[in-house]
Amino acid sequence: MEHVMVSGAAPPLSKVAEAARRDFDEFYAATFQSLRSQLYAYLGDRAEAQDVVQEAYCRAFARWKRISTYDDPVAWVRRVAWNLATSRFRKQRSATTFLRRQREQHADGPSPDRVALVRALAAIPERLRKAVVLHYIGQLSVGEIALQEGVAEGTVKSWLSRGRAALGEQLSDKGNRR
Repeated sequence: MEHVMVSGAAPPLSKVAEAARRDFDEFYAATFQSLRSQLYAYLGDRAEAQDVVQEAYCRAFARWKRISTYDDPVAWVRRVAWNLATSRFRKQRSATTFLRRQREQHADGPSPDRVALVRALAAIPERLRKAVVLHYIGQLSVGEIALQEGVAEGTVKSWLSRGRAALGEQLSDKGNRR
């Protein structure tokens, strides 16, 4: 059977390419929500979180033939998304500092609890914040975080302990008066 191309139509995918696309689609569907939730908690902005996670998946798709052979492809996507988020977080922090100097006021999100949590997370050191978000929102184990960050499990446990303490301080009455 001969394939006839209609002007502007894409050529039919080979069976291998079609199977790889379906494999990636299943991977994306199974992992996207969790990663977006983690990055949302980290960045405090759902649209930004969706953007960085989408960008990470786009990069994974372009390399899917290689990434699909990894023991944990989601770890690769998570790392890329976190790197993108960290870069955006730093840019956002610089912009916010600039705008504060301009005396511009920003309205926070609608939920006071969400605003308090995002503010408290933003006030603790980056490593502690990342560990807390990955463990409690991303539901990664201490071992998974240690592997991702290239540190000992004891280091992650220390980050989590210090992160909880820092969050507790930020969320207490004392921390809310700052």
